[in-house]
Amino acid sequence: MFQAISHLQTDIEMIHGDFKGKDIVSFDQFEVADLNTLFTVTRQMKRIAENNEPSRLLEGLLVGLLFFEPSSRTFSSFSAAVKRLGGQTIEMQNPEAFSSVSKGETFEDTIQVMEAYTNAIVLRHRISGAAKQAARAASFVPVINAGDGNNEHPTQTLLDMYTLYERFGRLDNLTGLLAGDALNSRTIHSLLRGLSLYENNTMYVLSPRQLQLSRDDFVSLQDRGIRLIEIHREEDIPQDCDFWYWTRVQKERFASAEEYRQAQSEIVVATPELLNKYASKDMILMDPLPRVASVDPAVDADERAVYLRSQIRNGVYTRMALLALVLGRI
Repeated sequence: MFQAISHLQTDIEMIHGDFKGKDIVSFDQFEVADLNTLFTVTRQMKRIAENNEPSRLLEGLLVGLLFFEPSSRTFSSFSAAVKRLGGQTIEMQNPEAFSSVSKGETFEDTIQVMEAYTNAIVLRHRISGAAKQAARAASFVPVINAGDGNNEHPTQTLLDMYTLYERFGRLDNLTGLLAGDALNSRTIHSLLRGLSLYENNTMYVLSPRQLQLSRDDFVSLQDRGIRLIEIHREEDIPQDCDFWYWTRVQKERFASAEEYRQAQSEIVVATPELLNKYASKDMILMDPLPRVASVDPAVDADERAVYLRSQIRNGVYTRMALLALVLGRI
């Protein structure tokens, strides 16, 4: 039985400059110095990948990819990251249908079986708190959270923050617009956590009222020092944002198709017209993907749209860096 946990966790192990063997379940584990370390390694990983350099950093190691929820980019980028560094993977997608879970095996037993075969486990799950529960069940190998319910997606935030850092050379004094399903988007939750580590960041959160941040999350994030301004109309979009971060409505989190359709009808879609009206020429538009009626494909041609350019590639580089650090090879 899962016990959903708060979006703002307290009993987690901080990294404190030492990634080796650590579970990565929440962005709350990171400090600025840890991100500096990871970004330095990410630049090395980018060079390896871009130049197709053979690497033996993870040679002899096996990483288990255990995905209880559908994934394209996160699953593929973790697989690519391991193999770019000379490691190998054991890959299980939809284990509830194609593993002993379908016979009644408990979640904890599944984790411990995978632990017996691998040097690390990358977990995606539809239920909030699953990553933390997996970390408790695994005694000998680290667990990396690849997204758990509407809770967090820390490795997505690493690539998002690296994308921002690469573009602006800083992660403080930024103004951003985060749009879409703020209530259910684990990528928004994690990105706000990450940006709260830095000073003078102001984030506008654009969503229908029924999809705005929960009051607990709003207050907790404000208490961390990040300035949050909730808006609900296109007309309230500021024109001085450094970046936009667009997200889809999380259909899988709704109790009924009608509730989803209602929420979908009220979101603001990123279109060429919207960018022309409100976006500065130096901003960037990001999207964690998949885009489902969130960003008009016509926007792809705009050079400010980085989701299919640098953002998606940075997913491989940052995950290469994280795996090398957590597995103690750097």
